[in-house]
Order: sequence, then structure tokens, then C-alpha cells
Amino acid sequence: MNAVEPIINVGILSSNTINFVLNGEFICSNGQVYSGQQTAEYNDGKVFFDEEDFDELLFEPAVETASFDLIDVVIGINFHWERKENQRFKGALQLSVISEQLTAINRIKVEDYLTSVISSEMSATASDELLKAHAVISRSWLLHASPLNPPKGDLKNQVSNKIDNTNFNSSPSGRLGGAYIKWYERDAHTHFDVCADDHCQRYQGITRATTNAVEAAIQITRGEMLMYDGEICDARFSKSCGGASETFENCWAPEHHPYLTKVIDNPEAPEGFDLDLTIEANAQKWIRQSPPAFCNTTDKKVLEQVLNNYDQETTDFYRWKVDYSQAEIAELLARRSGIDFGEIIDLVPIVRGESGRLIKLKIIGTKQTIVVGKELEIRKWLSNSHLYSSAFVIDKFDLVNGIPQRFTLTGAGWGHGVGLCQIGAAVMGEKGYKYDEILLHYFRGAELKRMY
Repeated sequence: MNAVEPIINVGILSSNTINFVLNGEFICSNGQVYSGQQTAEYNDGKVFFDEEDFDELLFEPAVETASFDLIDVVIGINFHWERKENQRFKGALQLSVISEQLTAINRIKVEDYLTSVISSEMSATASDELLKAHAVISRSWLLHASPLNPPKGDLKNQVSNKIDNTNFNSSPSGRLGGAYIKWYERDAHTHFDVCADDHCQRYQGITRATTNAVEAAIQITRGEMLMYDGEICDARFSKSCGGASETFENCWAPEHHPYLTKVIDNPEAPEGFDLDLTIEANAQKWIRQSPPAFCNTTDKKVLEQVLNNYDQETTDFYRWKVDYSQAEIAELLARRSGIDFGEIIDLVPIVRGESGRLIKLKIIGTKQTIVVGKELEIRKWLSNSHLYSSAFVIDKFDLVNGIPQRFTLTGAGWGHGVGLCQIGAAVMGEKGYKYDEILLHYFRGAELKRMY
């Protein structure tokens, strides 16, 4: 344990004007000391503050107990519960110009950051074992790409966020052919380490009420990470795997991580199912039924551990249904994809992952036909925010001249399904599993190691 606790940069808010409150004295990089209500504005590539223009500003607390508030921070970006709230943070505040806007960046120690993440990603009243498990995976995910864990090669930089549209051209029939395959990674952020929203990990400063249990979980696991083959694991998590977790490469870059592979979220494989869910018939049966799983629960006490108030606005997640009329789905796809498909004739599963999640989906319209992927892009196109998951099957009804007038999507799970299943882990904690048992259930072949 020769390493020291890192300091990270978290992107919080971008706007032309940023209002903030310094709770206590902060030493600014312009040589002045400030406290109280402040305003900074974007001005022709500069940060305009206190009647002057700056390339960048840094406000550092004069004492450790000082904090700062950011006003009107957007949370749940592009989700159905998107809203604004005022948030309070420990550490330093940096104001930078990024993409012709001001961005507020919080510079903070890793363990302080994690105290907020655990309280933001779930209820701070969750079980001790769940809190400790989540502390380890959040720390591991965060530091996987840090100097503590130098990557082998530069594959991530080569492949992340790419769009495979080699054949994205008009066909002789006049329809758009080929594929639109896209995925989203954290290396989209080039000016800070992670963002504060669901794209990375929910981080809402010290706004969410923490508890002694959260602080104890952070302290007990301090510096502890999931490791595989001498590297810090890229430890992913989602709300509900739907009974089976997905492999990393089916959701993000084409890299194989042996610890991020399919896991049946149950002590024993459910009877009566062929669990090769890449096969359409098997996926259909799995998704249309409700097999036993740790995350197959309606226990309000358990769900409250994982779901904050705004997450509890979602009531169905293990199995769910969405209905669209022809007019609704045609308008939705045109608006969300930017492609006029005309009327929608069919949605055809092309490739499913190990959990039954769709990796490629063919959309057949009267004007265009295209294959879309990966899972998040499918979810973006088929919902005003994000479809709960891409593990769904399609039913068509009321055909008129071969055109369905209604579509029903029946789905499983909430999120990408890779790594730890938060609801499943909460159930495991309630059943008496220890945090290391929870982690090694979801991250097969990994080990726990304290790095600082």
C-alpha cells in the first residue's frame, strides 16, 4: 500500500451563468479571498468574475469544514425524472470554459467523493453489507482508469464512442441501409475525470443526507478495490439485471473482461429455462416469464435501500411493458433518431447478448430500414428518455395493409445489466450475505485488495 489517496475532478454543471455560494472563506486563484453569494458568467471564451475575465478560476477552502453550493444543478439528464436542485459540496471549486460554456468542476478526495456517491446512488439507510459492497465497486470503477491502474495499451481510446456506419448509405430501393452502432463511455469527458450524473456515477455532493453507516462503510473499505490479474476492475453496476447479467463488450467497447460476464442472479439456475439467452426462442421465454432471482422482489423495505425518492417513481423494473400506437412509435423514432422511417412495419431482433438484451435491432419502416445498437442507443431511440433496458420482446397488433397499428414491448430489468445488480445485491444483504460474497457473486474470478 504505497499509493496515497487520489484527488479527482468531477464535472457538475455547465451553463452560461453559474451562481454559487461559498459557505466560509475560499482562496481564489486570482489572489483574493471570497465568501457568500457569487456569480460567474461566460464571456467570449473567458470566465467573467468580479468584473474581470479569467482563463480559469479555482476556489480552494481556507479550512476543511468550508463548503460551497451550486444553484440549479440538473440531475437525471435526459431521464424521465430530470429536474434541477441546489447542491452542496466539499473540496475545491474550479470554473473552466468548455464548449463555449462555463463548467463547474469539484476537486475532491476519492473517499469524500464516495461518501456522496453511496448516498446518491442509493438510500443511505441501506444495509451495512450493501453499503460496503457499493463502496468497493464505486471506488474500483472510479480508479480503474487512474494512474493507480495504468491501462494495458490504448484500446479504450481507440474504440470508445465509435459509430459503425460503414454501410450507412441509401440503398437502391431508396431505403437507408446498414447499421448505426454506438456506445457511450466515460472517456467522453476530457476536461475532468467523471461527471456527476448517471452517465458516470450519481454524485450530488453532501446534498443527500448521509449516515454513520455510510461513513463507516467507506472507512472500513478505505482503499479497497476489486482486482483481476493485477489490475483494478472496471466495476460496473445497474439497478436490476432482470435475472441475468450482461457481458461488458455487448454494451461498450469490444474488450473482454473475464469478471464482467453473464451471471444468473440466483443461487441455482431456474428450472425450465434454456439459459442460452442469445437464442431468440430462449430469450422470448425468459423475458415473458418471471423466473426467481435475487432482484425479483417487491419488498418495499429492500427497494427503499436502493431507490431514492425519484427512482421510486418507477414501479415496475424486473418485468415491464410499454405500449405504442403506430403514430406514437413512428413519431418517437423519427424524433429520437433523426431518421424518417415512415410508418413502422416491424422491429426485428438481430443480435442478443448473454442476458437476452438486444445488442442489434432492425427497424423496418416504409421509408427506411436500419439496424441500431448497442443497447443504450436502442433504449434512447425507443423512449422519450431511456427505455428501462434493451432486454425486450416485441408484439404487433391490428395489422392494416401489413402495417401494425400497435406495438407492445415486454421487457426485463432496468439498466445495462453489467456487473453488480443493485436490487439483487440489496436482497443478498438482507439475506445475510457479506459484502465480499455479494461482490464475488457478481464479479466472478475477481479478488479484493487494499491499494492505499
